[in-house]
Amino acid sequence: MKVGALVAFCLCVAQPVWAVCADDKVTVSGDWGQATFTVEVADDPQERSRGLMFVEEMPTLSGMLFIYEEPQAVSFWMKNTLIPLDMLFASPVGEILAIHENAVPGDLTPIPGGDGVQMVLEINGGLVNRLGMDVGDVMQHPSFGAEAILPCIEKTHS
Repeated sequence: MKVGALVAFCLCVAQPVWAVCADDKVTVSGDWGQATFTVEVADDPQERSRGLMFVEEMPTLSGMLFIYEEPQAVSFWMKNTLIPLDMLFASPVGEILAIHENAVPGDLTPIPGGDGVQMVLEINGGLVNRLGMDVGDVMQHPSFGAEAILPCIEKTHS
């Protein structure tokens, strides 16, 4: 009987984690645990172009989520950006494909995220290292849709 209970437990753990999500929240999950960030969404060319320029400080668990219409090669720079940033580049299903840590404020050197990127999460510099985030971790946000590795569920109203 103990073996059956263990098998049932293992099957439950192997299933994807569905969660209620919000447009202003991104959860990043990995072997280290998970963290939820309150984000501004940049989903049009003008918002993406401005990004976090001129922001003087940002609360610890805050950031900006850049959303592209199609998976593509993306590159960022730090022109007019005043704070160091970590950048997490994600696939259309939420897998983190690349990470750039501690981008230098004001640096004009291109920061490529690679091919097949649909979303980029910018957070305070140093958080990736402090939390233990890594390539292969997963982002969760409604924009990833039903095919996401960690899809969202709709809120039910009682």
